[in-house]
Amino acid sequence: MKDAKTCRLPDILNTEQGQQRRVGIEIELSGLGYKALVELVGQLLKGQPRTPSRYVTEMDTRLGTFTIELDSAPIKELDLSDDRLPDSIRELSGHAMEMIDAAAELIVPLEIVSPPVLFEELEHIEHLVDELRSAGALGSREAIYYAFGLQLNPELPDLQPGTIVRYLQAFAALYDWLKARHQLDISRKFTTYIEPWSNRYTDRLMEDSYEPDLKQLMHDYLEFNPTRNRALDLLPLFSHLDKSLLDQYVQDPRIKSRPTLHYRLPDCDIDNPEWHFSTVWNDWVILEQLATNAADLAELRALYREARKFNLHNLTHSWEDTCGNWLIRKGYV
Repeated sequence: MKDAKTCRLPDILNTEQGQQRRVGIEIELSGLGYKALVELVGQLLKGQPRTPSRYVTEMDTRLGTFTIELDSAPIKELDLSDDRLPDSIRELSGHAMEMIDAAAELIVPLEIVSPPVLFEELEHIEHLVDELRSAGALGSREAIYYAFGLQLNPELPDLQPGTIVRYLQAFAALYDWLKARHQLDISRKFTTYIEPWSNRYTDRLMEDSYEPDLKQLMHDYLEFNPTRNRALDLLPLFSHLDKSLLDQYVQDPRIKSRPTLHYRLPDCDIDNPEWHFSTVWNDWVILEQLATNAADLAELRALYREARKFNLHNLTHSWEDTCGNWLIRKGYV
């Protein structure tokens, strides 16, 4: 592992309960066979694997339990050991499965899902990702049909409506800048699961007078974004905060209740030697710092509202450039 710290830490490192904040990580990749990936992750994390079902391996490590799986429910759920199947069907299916396995490992992403990892432990994830690249892991840029992502589930410092609103405002302001830096692959740009928030919602969110209570915050968001398919998905958080209210808008068994945001925007560009886990994480930390600096956030929101107006200046200047220049001037990058 590298001696120097590559993953920055935000100013607010602990929750209001005094415990260090954690983040869950989801890494989609290809280029390695399933068994090879399990063996390599086991070596790197010194983990003890167990296989509860087809194409799903759980691995106990000092960081917690990782899951390695093929990201396709139909293939994972195929069960040729089912005694209800006739022997002739199971034998024929066994031969077919060899072909399915070979095809699936080329097209369907393999996914590594981490446990909640302490912010101070993220150098282990940086090392893991760099070693996977060295072993031949491939990311989104390798083929047009790859749409692999690196997703973060950062725990919030507290669950007060004002805190949540500041994080959402920071994301809305930085969205174009983040997308230009981390949403590179054309295959993911044409998918629907990383859409931006509704413009009508962001207009409401960025008002200086916007100070909702929790129920109003949820109603406002869900009125315009009743879906998991957003670059910053709030449904796991809302399920944790008030599932009955969320159920009025969305009922989806894939929603996992947790006190985190779900950042889905970045590509997994793992085969690019200039890209690292910290490439994505450190830009998220910029969002963290902005969300906790009230004066800077108010200034950037004012610039954002001005940039939404129809005038000659805004027709010739992009918000991405305006935002990027502001971040440089303020010392965030």
